Amino acid sequence: MTVKRTTSDGKHEWEFRARFRRHSFGWKSQPAIQRIKQAVSEIKKVARHDPALAAEGAVLFLERVAPAIERVDSSSGAIGTAVNRAIAELVPLIAAAPVDTKARAAWLERLWDAQAADQMPYIEALADHWGELCGSKEVAAGWADRLLDITRMALSPDKNLRGHFHGTTNCLAALYRAERYAEILDILRDEAFWPYKRWAVKAIGAMGDTTEAIRLAESARGPWTSDADVDALCEEMLLASGRIEEAYTRYGLLANRGGTYLATFRALLKKYPHKPPEQTLADLIATTPGEEGKWFTAAKDLGLYSAAIALARASPCDPRTLARAARDHVTTQPAFAVEAGYAALDWTSRGFGYEITGADVWMAYSSMMKAAETLGNAPEAKDRVRELAQSRPSLVADVLRGEIEWPR
Repeated sequence: MTVKRTTSDGKHEWEFRARFRRHSFGWKSQPAIQRIKQAVSEIKKVARHDPALAAEGAVLFLERVAPAIERVDSSSGAIGTAVNRAIAELVPLIAAAPVDTKARAAWLERLWDAQAADQMPYIEALADHWGELCGSKEVAAGWADRLLDITRMALSPDKNLRGHFHGTTNCLAALYRAERYAEILDILRDEAFWPYKRWAVKAIGAMGDTTEAIRLAESARGPWTSDADVDALCEEMLLASGRIEEAYTRYGLLANRGGTYLATFRALLKKYPHKPPEQTLADLIATTPGEEGKWFTAAKDLGLYSAAIALARASPCDPRTLARAARDHVTTQPAFAVEAGYAALDWTSRGFGYEITGADVWMAYSSMMKAAETLGNAPEAKDRVRELAQSRPSLVADVLRGEIEWPR
């Protein structure tokens, strides 16, 4: 049973509230990022038994996060990424919360004020989700009417009228949720700025003309347009219209880039489960010529051990990744472990890898030799390592000098 934490007046006591006060964090981003993750986790935990309360907590967090992290060093982009991830996780909770119109209206006003006061800005991504946050077409229509006149002026082709309005995207998102697509197209008729023009693309797609929507999106490509966003939006529209193979071929391989090559591979497998994994991997490898080794882990996880080794040989591959693979497959795939361990030593001897230590070299070598003993070819494996170490001065030669019987 979950016990609710409450204050003396009966309200829920959120642990994150005290941690997110104005200027709570100094310049280091990691403590703030950790607290953001903890806050999202706390809110999602409450959502399991009380969705409305969780949504209230999400609104409270979004109100407090930007002022709390104003002094955090944002040069690396890590803190901004953490906030955007939090928004992506919390918006659905707020949008789906079972509350009446009055409660939702109060939340929207609070979020609107928080967005307006955000100077950095950190929570501007809320604007893209404004239609979802409205919860219904009727509420969205009300917000669209409220913001429409100022948005028209902000986007006017007349330079004397045009200017920045922080609610422009909110208005476009509300119009989209209200299904007032013609008004979006009218407002954006002469607009070239992609973050706004993308709403015209979405409107045309929602009206059923996917081909014209994609044509408009493609015409917007340029130095000030996010290619990744164009790819993702076009893929989304093609999938929605049932043109799955076209979505995969034209955009899928580019639109699903994750933080790692393995994450990219897994994202594609999830989105296109009908595609053979081997084909998906081959298609991805073809998009990164000269970086074949980066797909080693994806091939290994798929059980394509021979292909994984071929990739590791084709271009630089992280020696630590190879050494761990060798260690983890000594008994289950000894032939693979031998080659993975050798590849780790080879790339280390060539100078690849970040801050590789003697422990890393030893893990690769010892795993390789254990696997070789299982296969009954330990002498041959040691000879390969000896030849490698003798071929070039390196950390490998230094670390293994006492292990290998060096000829005098």
